[in-house]
Amino acid sequence: MPVINFNVKDLIDLIGEDLPAEKVLDRIPMIGASLDKYDPGTDEASVEFFPNRPDLYSVEGVARGMRAFMDISLGMRRYEVESSGISMRIEPSVADVRPYAVAGVVRDVNMNEALIRSLMELQEKLHLTVGRKRSKVAIGVHDLDKVRPPFVYKGVDPDSISFVPLAKTEPMTMREVLDKHEKGVGYKHLVEGKPLFPVILDKNGDVLSFPPIINGALTTVTDETKNIFIDVTGTDVPTISGVLNIVATSIAERGGRIQTVKCVGGEIPVTPVMKPRVLDLDIAFANSWLGLSLTAEEMVRYMGRMGYDCKAAGKKLKVQLPPWRMDILHQADLVEDLAIGYGYENFGRTSPRSFTVGSDRTSERAADVLRQLMVGYGFWEATTLTLTSKDDLFRKMRMPETHVVEVMNPVSEDHNCLRNCLIPSMLMVLRKSKHRDLPQRIFEVGDVVIDAKRRRHIAALSIHSKASFTEIKSVVEGLMRDTSSKVCLIPSNDGMWLPGRGAQIVYEDQTVGSFGELHPEVIVNYEMGYPIVGFEIDLDHLVKNKADKLL
Repeated sequence: MPVINFNVKDLIDLIGEDLPAEKVLDRIPMIGASLDKYDPGTDEASVEFFPNRPDLYSVEGVARGMRAFMDISLGMRRYEVESSGISMRIEPSVADVRPYAVAGVVRDVNMNEALIRSLMELQEKLHLTVGRKRSKVAIGVHDLDKVRPPFVYKGVDPDSISFVPLAKTEPMTMREVLDKHEKGVGYKHLVEGKPLFPVILDKNGDVLSFPPIINGALTTVTDETKNIFIDVTGTDVPTISGVLNIVATSIAERGGRIQTVKCVGGEIPVTPVMKPRVLDLDIAFANSWLGLSLTAEEMVRYMGRMGYDCKAAGKKLKVQLPPWRMDILHQADLVEDLAIGYGYENFGRTSPRSFTVGSDRTSERAADVLRQLMVGYGFWEATTLTLTSKDDLFRKMRMPETHVVEVMNPVSEDHNCLRNCLIPSMLMVLRKSKHRDLPQRIFEVGDVVIDAKRRRHIAALSIHSKASFTEIKSVVEGLMRDTSSKVCLIPSNDGMWLPGRGAQIVYEDQTVGSFGELHPEVIVNYEMGYPIVGFEIDLDHLVKNKADKLL
C-alpha cells in the first residue's frame, strides 16, 4: 500500500486548527490508514493508506480529509473555479499511442519546499497506483509563466523534435530520450514501436512534456513558481479526469486558485470538472449492512465526516460525491465510508452466535503429505505467483495456445493471465537462481486455473549437467508408490518435452500429468544453460476419493 511521508506540523497548519500532534496521529488510522512511523524529534511521519483512496496520497489531501473527519469542517470542501482563457488542442494523431488528455491551471500558488516535496510524491504515487506505472495515466506539472499558450497535444516524428529533458542540460530528440535518459529507458516500452510519439507544445513550439516519459526542463517547478499548468494524459477518460482533480485540489489547498482549460478536440471540453456527482444511498440498505438503526439525520452527519454533502429524500440520501473521490462506484462504497464516519470503535463487541472449531480440509492435509514426500526426495519448495503471461505459458513452452483467464487491465504484460500450469512459473525461479550452485531441485504445490475453475497441481524441476529422463521418472514412480497410485505411462507428444524423452501419466483412464526432459528451445527461452527435467501432476485427480488414505 502507498506510504505517504509528511511533516506533522505542516499537516496541522493545513488543517487550520491548533491540535496536539498525538491527537492527529491517533485519529489518522481511523480514516483508513496505518501509522508506519513517527519521529518526534524531526516531526516527520509516514502513513500507509489503503489503495482505494488516491485522494489521500498527499499531505494536502490528508489535511482535507482530517478536517472533516475531526468535525472541524463537516461536508464537502468547495473550490472556486474560473476560466483561465487558455486552450489545449488535442489532435487525432495521438489516437494510436495515447489518445486522451485533460489539463488545468492553478494560479497564485504559495510554492515552498513542502509543496514541491508533496507534489513530487503525489505524482509518484499516482503514477505507480492509479496510473499503472504510467501506462494508464501520466501527469505533468509545469511552471506556466515559462511557456506561452495556447498548447497543443499531438503525435510527432520522434526524430523531428529536440528538447532538454528534466534533470538534463543537453537537448535530445525524443528517440534519444528513450535510450539516454533514465526515465526514457524505464518507460520506453509505453511508446516504443509507435510511428508517432506524443508531445505537448506551446505557441512557440517549446516542449512542455513528452508523455508518459518525461517533462521538459524548461517548465521545471521551483520555489519561485506562482502559476502552474497541469496536464494529464492516458488511456481512460474518467481516470485522467479524476487524477487531474486530485492534483489540482491538492495544490489549491495551499491557497491557489483553480482555473479551467478548454480542451479542443478532447472527450471533455473544459477541465477540470469540479461539479460533484450525485449517488443515492438507501437508508435501509445501509443499516442492514452495518447492523445499525441510524436515522437519516445521523447518516448525514456521519457522511459529512467523510467529506460528503447529503440531504434526505424519503427513504434515501442524496449524496454529493467530491470530484476527487474516484473510488466511489456503488452505494456499497458509501456504506463503507458511513461505517468509518460512524466510527469502527463504536460498533461494540459481541460474542459469536455459534462456536466452531476449524480444521484443515482433507485435500490440504493430503497436499501437506505430498510436500513432505518431495522434501524427502531432496527437493526444495518454491512458491510462485498465480499471475503469469500468455507468452510464458505458450510460446516459451512450445505449447499450443489454449483458453486462459485473462486480466482485463493488467499492471504489466508479464502478468496478464492466470496460469494453467506450474512449470513456467518455476522456470522463472530457476532463471533468477542461475548464480547459485548446481544441482538445483525445486517443487511447488499450488493452484492453477483451468476452464475458469481452480485446481491444485504439484510440479517439480531439476537442473544440473547430468539431468536425465531416468532421474525424473524415478521421482514420479516414487511419488506414485508412496501415494498408492497405480498409474501407467505412455509417450507424450507435448512440445515442451524433448521428443522421445517425455511421458504422460494416466490414472484411472485419465491423463493426470506428464514428465520428461525439457526441450532445448524451452531451456534457451528461459535463458538457462543446463539440462532440465521435471513433472507436473493434477492433484485433484490423483487424490480424489483417496485423500484419507494418505494421512
